[in-house]
Amino acid sequence: MNILIEKGTKYDIDQLEQLYDDLNDYLENSINYPGWRKGIYPTREDAVNGVVNDNLYVAKIAGKIVGSMILSHKPEPVYHKVQWGINADYSGIFVIYTFAVHPAYLKNGIGMALMNFAVQHGMKEHAKAIRLDVYEKNLPAVRLYEKCGFKYVDTVDLGLGKYGLHYFKLYEKIL
Repeated sequence: MNILIEKGTKYDIDQLEQLYDDLNDYLENSINYPGWRKGIYPTREDAVNGVVNDNLYVAKIAGKIVGSMILSHKPEPVYHKVQWGINADYSGIFVIYTFAVHPAYLKNGIGMALMNFAVQHGMKEHAKAIRLDVYEKNLPAVRLYEKCGFKYVDTVDLGLGKYGLHYFKLYEKIL
């Protein structure tokens, strides 16, 4: 399977919205590990913002978007209260957001390819680390991140309790 990962553009937004909707429909009818909800997160607006901010990346197979992520320099506010493995300004840190794989392509290496891309991109941009948060019960994602060499740092409350998402694990990979 030839996976191409590139920066998302405005022409990708409709496909990204469909990917998010398909994934949320799938999660609603199976085990919803990340706790995402259709119409709440992720949405078309997340894709638009990622394109506008020039930090959204898409994984494509034969021109079809099968996965995506945002690589941002903006952390969640609670990140500043955590003792990370490396102390650095966020201009030199990437934070992964909206990491998604289309349900028809789960367990096909898309997530691993996106994570490997994030690490390679971070190294190319001379970043010091990559960080992310993951809902504590999202075991498939936790396994992927740990397999990719990310180290557990802390568990925090991101203020999403009203959605039943009380605690998130923080991970970091020092580059």
